[in-house]
Amino acid sequence: MKTQLLKGVSISLIALVASVGTASADPVTLFDGQSVASIVHAKDKPFSLAGDLLARDLTALTGQKPLVSTDLQSCKQVCVVIGPIDSPLVRSIARDADVDLTDIKGQWERYDRVLVRSRRNPQATYLLIAGSDTRGTVWGVIDLTREIGVSAWEWWADVTPKRVDHLSVDGKRQQSQSPSVPYRGIFINDEDWALQPWAAKTFEPEVGDIGPKTYGKVFELMWRLKANTLWPGMHASTAPFYTIKGNKEMARDYGIVMATSHAEPMARNNTREWDDKQRGEFNWFVNSKNIIKYWTERANEVKAFENVYTLGLRGKRDSGMFGVKSKEQARDAMEEIFAIQRAILSKAQGRPATEIPQVLTLYKEVLDIYALGLKVPDDVTLVWPEDNYGYINQLSTPEEQKRSGGSGVYYHVSYLGRPHDYIWLGTTHPALIREQMDRAWQSNARRIWVVNVGDIKPAEYLSQYFLDLAFDHSTFAQTPREHLVKWAAVQFGADKADAVASVMTDYYDLAWERRPEFMGGGQTEPTRPNVVSDYVRTGGQEAKARLKRYADLVKRAEALGVALPADRQDAYFQLVLYPIRGAANLNERILKLNLATTYAFAGRASVNLLSDQAKAAHERIVADTATYNALGNGKWKGIMNMAPRGLPVFDEPFWPHWAVPKAAVCNIDASGLTFTRGKPSSSTVTIYGTVPGTWKLINFKGIKASALEGTLTADNGFETELTLDYDGASDINTGEVTCMGKLIGLFPRLVDNPGDLPAEVNRIISISAARTTNGLWETIPGLGSRGTALRSKLDLASIDDISGREPLVYAFKTGDLTDARLKVVGLPVHPLTSANRLRLAVRIDNGPLQVLDFETFGRSEEWKQNVLTNTAVRDIHLPQLPKGMHRLEVYPLDPGFVLDRLDILLDGAPNLYGAPPLG
Repeated sequence: MKTQLLKGVSISLIALVASVGTASADPVTLFDGQSVASIVHAKDKPFSLAGDLLARDLTALTGQKPLVSTDLQSCKQVCVVIGPIDSPLVRSIARDADVDLTDIKGQWERYDRVLVRSRRNPQATYLLIAGSDTRGTVWGVIDLTREIGVSAWEWWADVTPKRVDHLSVDGKRQQSQSPSVPYRGIFINDEDWALQPWAAKTFEPEVGDIGPKTYGKVFELMWRLKANTLWPGMHASTAPFYTIKGNKEMARDYGIVMATSHAEPMARNNTREWDDKQRGEFNWFVNSKNIIKYWTERANEVKAFENVYTLGLRGKRDSGMFGVKSKEQARDAMEEIFAIQRAILSKAQGRPATEIPQVLTLYKEVLDIYALGLKVPDDVTLVWPEDNYGYINQLSTPEEQKRSGGSGVYYHVSYLGRPHDYIWLGTTHPALIREQMDRAWQSNARRIWVVNVGDIKPAEYLSQYFLDLAFDHSTFAQTPREHLVKWAAVQFGADKADAVASVMTDYYDLAWERRPEFMGGGQTEPTRPNVVSDYVRTGGQEAKARLKRYADLVKRAEALGVALPADRQDAYFQLVLYPIRGAANLNERILKLNLATTYAFAGRASVNLLSDQAKAAHERIVADTATYNALGNGKWKGIMNMAPRGLPVFDEPFWPHWAVPKAAVCNIDASGLTFTRGKPSSSTVTIYGTVPGTWKLINFKGIKASALEGTLTADNGFETELTLDYDGASDINTGEVTCMGKLIGLFPRLVDNPGDLPAEVNRIISISAARTTNGLWETIPGLGSRGTALRSKLDLASIDDISGREPLVYAFKTGDLTDARLKVVGLPVHPLTSANRLRLAVRIDNGPLQVLDFETFGRSEEWKQNVLTNTAVRDIHLPQLPKGMHRLEVYPLDPGFVLDRLDILLDGAPNLYGAPPLG
């Protein structure tokens, strides 16, 4: 199938049209309780595979194996007929039933589904799925399997189809539109620790690698996700795709467009395919002749297959061009290389280079070379990468959008590299994917979207969400939560969908604040050791609050899992429970050990219990990983690795025990005990000692405690945490705690109610950005530390003068004269295009306008901290901020800025890691 990158795309995927000829709108019964519909398909291999896929699904649903044939005469009653409109099979039915299929002729990946009655064979009814091309036909089959209730994850996550006693589908004529993004696909990457060893040892030992059997399953998954493009695994652990017999033929049979990553120009895996001993140095400046020969060999080898070719030249691995002395030299060499590569492709395929799909992925140093004025042939698609942590580096300017080749996006939901890997669990927030790909769509980066899915397994939902957005742009109209609910309904039933979506959303929210893999505080490339978490730097209250959120999440997730039927247990463990428990347990291991170390210096007796609990959390990760790899009676043996690349964050630590003081000591940890008059709220205190003893609360007013008395024992680590609830109406006073004969004062603070204004909590007034908005901003659902963020509109012009530009206006009130600091918290997005910057202008109380520039450059230390925390911060010092009302104005100077919150830190405020609590 010869194709070229498409310029036009459509939005709506299913359009219902009037029936013609002998077409019918009656329901189609595919299974009446006794017999199942037959399947007749066109003769080419993709249609055979599509027919077999549908047959397996019908068998799983009904228990009856349908007849599958290429002979229309085998259809005795009801048949699903599968084929492209130009196949003899479909043409025969169209003539027989007088059905016009010309609307989709010559279109990209469309299908027409219509129920027709045969005139030659009156007893036969055909549910005809006729595609404009091979993949259009396949998408018609996939939409049918979705309609009858089969999940895309029926094999890859064991979402077993449920048996039915009757099966009917809508008989209305359905005519799909072309996918929104013509080329949509995945990149299998960093496969060393899971997918490759699983394939080599468990699934495909006869090949000992990721071979055609494994890729066949990958391609079938891509079908079910309606993806059409693959960048195959390319690490040194894996034999290059084209070197394993049967791989490229399997891609051809599935109609998959093969492409290669940013590090593999001209379909060549330089990591293992280039041999210095045989071919010489991989250096264009001294060995171009052999490099050209190397490219020519592959171009001729794959000329009969459907490919998108990566142009350019980089190092043998994911590195810059070898032998280059300056970026200018690299730019000039690249332009020469483009011409040579395009000539190679044109000669191999016997057609102009302008008709051959080609891309240039502007990854790492290639983006810097492009910025120097690199001349890229107009028909070559520019692929904009994000910064490996979810934030697109830049998109096309209006001038770049005029290029005939258009542009696309390369995106990560799994990444190995600095400042730290995140390849164990899939934790990228769906709301970030939506926001970033929406800006890509609005910037006309619509030609090719590829997502790095790592080993596939840890990122199932994220992969599907990305590809759903790519296939049907109207998906952007849903909030991330709405999409997740619909997805969960398919996997676990409509009655459980909302609950599943809730636990998964909380999982993504917790990881948004800091991914599990980042909790050790170390970095990599070079690898640095773990450090004490910032969550414990203010005494441990933030750490304990995070641990409680995770503990509550695990409790809910486990209860939900118990309520699911047996045929969903394995799927739920893979898709929901293992990631949630893994994240929770890694957080518990790290934070409790950090707390134990911190408390040891304070002489607190809970240290050994905390150390034991941290060890138990680590053991639960080990046990859950073993359970995962034992699922399916060994089907998934080796697919889950709890310590990919063996970074320090995954290492089992030393489990210390301390000698605790023997003297009877009792104390209270009550940091941040602040309440607001008129606003019911809660806070926590911890009573702790060193030996067994009792405690009692006395003389409290206006506050209700979760317990009034209790005991400190070795079982509770000689600690008790209490919740104090303020009713919002009463006055409060200083309370006291008697503990082991000691009287300890407890000093809750009551601040004035600011009315509808944000309240002060523990010397911090925190304002959510979405508290107000105007026509220059748009609300981004699900994103940021409070679940909603604001984005300056993408069609705003960059300006230096705020004249005529309306500000966001926030009001707040302070109770005393004090030094303060305004902390402006945005997301670490990048300037929308090379013609834009990333600035806000801020003014307080009609004072001077202050311009804040949030742009970072390269892999600076600031950028590293930004992506590790999903924040970008600028501070404004406010010396001697007066008591009373204040007005805060925020002006967008550039498009695409994402504002999360604004924190006013009064003198004495703690330096928190995460978002402060709202009053």
